[in-house]
Amino acid sequence: MIIGIGTDICDISRIESSIEKFGTRFIEKIFTPFERDYCESKSASGSAYAKRFAAKEAIAKALATDNSGALPWTDVEVRNDPSGRPVAKLYGKALERLKSIVPDGKANVHLSLSDDYPYAVAYAIIETQQMESLS
Repeated sequence: MIIGIGTDICDISRIESSIEKFGTRFIEKIFTPFERDYCESKSASGSAYAKRFAAKEAIAKALATDNSGALPWTDVEVRNDPSGRPVAKLYGKALERLKSIVPDGKANVHLSLSDDYPYAVAYAIIETQQMESLS
């Protein structure tokens, strides 16, 4: 059962400008050490950062409830599985919010990322493994 859907589009040049203007202060506020290492290893690091920025926004939207507030940026981390498919790791308040929605924790976060300069886009679906009651 789908319990949350989120999408976000990000202007890559806006992320590049923020990195240029604020440097490591911006990068360390938004991205985990793992994400920073990954993005910096890419020739198009601005695109890599922008896709992860969009992913964090999309996941936050998918996890949103009527009374939920903002999530710390680094509580959502985007990685890639061995095939290159993006996967999300949740920490702190993001993980707490997921567990409040799905108490047994049996949920999948599906994530799709794409970019075509000047835009990066992310789409997130949170799916529970619980069966809906048929009564």
